[in-house]
Amino acid sequence: MGSMQQPGRGFSARARFVVGRDSHGWWVVSDRKGLVGGLFTNEAAAIHFAVEASDRHPEDVCRAPDGAAIDLGMFASRPTSRRTHS
Repeated sequence: MGSMQQPGRGFSARARFVVGRDSHGWWVVSDRKGLVGGLFTNEAAAIHFAVEASDRHPEDVCRAPDGAAIDLGMFASRPTSRRTHS
């Protein structure tokens, strides 16, 4: 079994996933596309999830700076409103 690939430190404009802590101390994976993410009890689990969700492309995962509080939807674009036809 190979070693876990570590994400880059700091925010990256190209990275899809950001791993960091929220204001309550939970580890968070936030997806810039707003499709997946989650809360985790430790950093290793959050990084593992993000790397797997990125099809094992660690360049798509970045680590938020220490002390920066992030949340699940922080980097996701706002959903567009859908119009329904009557």
